[in-house]
Amino acid sequence: MADVVGAIFGALSCICGTPTCNCIDQYRNFNDDVGELRRILDTLTNRKQDIESRIEEAEACAGQMVRREVQDWPKQAQEINVDVRAFLEKVQGVKWYKRACLDKRVCRKIKVVADMIEKGRFPEGLFIERAPAHGNIIPIENLVGEISTKEEIWRYLMGDEVELIGVCGTGGVGKTTIMKNLHNDLQRETRFQKVIWVTVSYPLNIFELQRKVADAMGERLRDNEEVMIRAGALMEIMRRVRFVLILDDVWERFSLSDVGIPVQNGCKVVITSRSVEVCKFLNCQIVEVQSLSQEESLTLFLNEVGHDVLQISGLEKILQLIVKECAGLPLAIVVIAGSMKGVDDIKVWRNALTELQECVKSVKGSEDEIFMRLKFSFDRLPNVEIKNCFLYCSLFQEDYSFKKEELIEGWIDEGLMDGLRSREAAYDRGHAFLDVLEKNSLLERHLKEEIKMHDVVRDMAIRSIDPGVGYMVKAGMKLIEVPNECGWAGDLKKVSLMGNDIAKIPVGLTPKCSTLSTLILSDNPLTEIPKSFFEDMSGLKVLDFSRTHVEVLPSSISELKCLSALRLRECGKLKCLPSLKKLVALKKLDLQWAGIEVVPQGMEMLVNLEYLDLFCLNLREVPTGILSKLSSLQYLATMNNQRSISAKINLEEVARLRKLEILECKFDDMQDFNYLLREFKNFQNFNVYHFRVGTKMGMHAGTNSKCSLIISECDIGEECILLPDKLQHLGIHTCKNIKSSLNKTALLENATELDTCFITDCEEIESVVELDSSFSSSCKPILDKLECLLLWGLPRLWALVRVEGVAMLPYVFSNLKALRIRKCSGMKKLFPLELLQAFQNLSVLMFMNVNKWRR
Repeated sequence: MADVVGAIFGALSCICGTPTCNCIDQYRNFNDDVGELRRILDTLTNRKQDIESRIEEAEACAGQMVRREVQDWPKQAQEINVDVRAFLEKVQGVKWYKRACLDKRVCRKIKVVADMIEKGRFPEGLFIERAPAHGNIIPIENLVGEISTKEEIWRYLMGDEVELIGVCGTGGVGKTTIMKNLHNDLQRETRFQKVIWVTVSYPLNIFELQRKVADAMGERLRDNEEVMIRAGALMEIMRRVRFVLILDDVWERFSLSDVGIPVQNGCKVVITSRSVEVCKFLNCQIVEVQSLSQEESLTLFLNEVGHDVLQISGLEKILQLIVKECAGLPLAIVVIAGSMKGVDDIKVWRNALTELQECVKSVKGSEDEIFMRLKFSFDRLPNVEIKNCFLYCSLFQEDYSFKKEELIEGWIDEGLMDGLRSREAAYDRGHAFLDVLEKNSLLERHLKEEIKMHDVVRDMAIRSIDPGVGYMVKAGMKLIEVPNECGWAGDLKKVSLMGNDIAKIPVGLTPKCSTLSTLILSDNPLTEIPKSFFEDMSGLKVLDFSRTHVEVLPSSISELKCLSALRLRECGKLKCLPSLKKLVALKKLDLQWAGIEVVPQGMEMLVNLEYLDLFCLNLREVPTGILSKLSSLQYLATMNNQRSISAKINLEEVARLRKLEILECKFDDMQDFNYLLREFKNFQNFNVYHFRVGTKMGMHAGTNSKCSLIISECDIGEECILLPDKLQHLGIHTCKNIKSSLNKTALLENATELDTCFITDCEEIESVVELDSSFSSSCKPILDKLECLLLWGLPRLWALVRVEGVAMLPYVFSNLKALRIRKCSGMKKLFPLELLQAFQNLSVLMFMNVNKWRR
């Protein structure tokens, strides 16, 4: 008998090509692995649908352009989806003796799908700002002084003798400002087909520089190729057009050919740098930016502080002396002037002059002197809370773009907004602090909702930190390992190692940092964290591992009893967390897009939790009773999907959270969504909400509105769409049985703030608005608020406005500014001629693939 069994296992080993024990293990794991493959494939499908939905909406917006890698990803995901589903059909019901051999292939498929999901995270975002053919106009103030320098650079740009231009000068002397003005002037020139602006900063990253240049060209380079191969591809892209490339804030020597930047055929490259040697290495024509004259400095100062100060008796001489102390450096002038805005007391001006003179006299050397001039403005900030908020910005890497809400959330996590009863109050205070910092020119506006810190100002901020406080800021420094124990001084309070290349923390490393309150390790390829690392960090309050590859958190995190914020956003490989039951001080738990499958043990003990983001695709259930115990919640993001527990139970618990101000939630169908609306009868309690209804995943794709509702792939039929109060953005996508117009399908009475509406791929809808004898006058203010209307893929749409049996037409669409109609082939009539006057504010009108109609 033993010989027979041996022969069978021997045969199995020969057939499968693996040792018998491995073969048996693979046979046993086969069913589990197939189940895992099906589950992860569903995740990939959901992610694909969400990204496709966001791409559709972005393509309709004039201000956004989908990144090339994002455009390609859904197609690649679909190819994998088709291949894997065909494979699953093939292995379904396969004979038992073949399962061991197939298990390896199942595991390989799991890895392929998981890698594709990881590629679909897009930490850089899905979109870039859409540039015109030339480039973007950069918001900038007019130059004061520096005209001769600007004219010299312009001659080199327009001439044929010089191809490489190096603009040099000390930090804050105005190099970037001059080039921003020239960049905008170049938009009006026909000599160049493309004007490209790229901020380089320190340390130089060739791979990232290539990506930025390719993005600006509207092209995409392959991420999995070597730098030199990418350089060749970029070279071919760049040779197609005559361009001006401005590389701002270059610190290190490099070769343009190594990046893939050709200099030929009348193309120009401009480098701005503090280092003349860097520009000489690149064989640039050197243009040195000189400091402003006293007269130019005074003009710039008055432009910033306001000419009204000249009316203050006796101020003129003091003003001249203050301007002289600015040493002709535009950055110092702007920042110091910003700190003196609104001051009308001559005594305060005299004291400011004394302080500034003492600051400058205390140091020697141009770099130190500008730092002290800037620190003068920091010292004049009105209170220590605003100063700490400003210093917090220095924890991020150079040239980091802050979203305003993201920055304020960081301030809340740090406890800088404590003492306020609501999140709305904290946001209000945060925006007030931002306003002060912007007016003092310590932060500068980047995009509409983004701000930046000038690199010289950031250096000043780091130098301004009290030595007794202890900051270690090594963000974006290309580190491959964390500092050793000697680098972790005992008095450290805040450490930022974000944006590096740290893959693991050495086993046994135990920093002696019992006073450390903030540790930021986000945006690192970090996978391993030893238990010992947190054993002497008992005072830690803020811990950030966002966008890392961490798979397991050490159990020592469970002992961080002072921890108030744990940020694990986009940690897709993180499957579970250690127990949280001892972390009773925790106020924030951010798990958005984390890979967790079960709710962390002990979460019901987090009675002080104010912010909870559980928007996780793989989360199987939220056990009954947990949410209702989190009575302090102000912010909640979650989804109610078929893999979760009963939606009704979840919603009943949510409805009992009376402190809730911000809710982001995804529902499977209209029934669950309408249940929530009935429970929350008054949506005035919410400052922000984003709802997604339907089978597609995602949150508030395609909108920056505070209050949005996106309905996707729902069979609405005759069921009316209930709309919550304060709704600003409404999207209806791929919904069946919507035949009636918007005012017949949805209860619009509550949506008095609706300003944006997208209706796409609803095949049966015939009109957007129907005016008949039953038309309610209460709809008038709703339609009057609407600013943007997009209609896309509506083949039966007959008219924008249909009128039947109405003697006097209501005055509708009076605030509409943008109307985009695409793929509406059945369109016959836009609107009655009598309504033409209603479209008085219309400034954007776009039609694509639409039949001709009569007006």
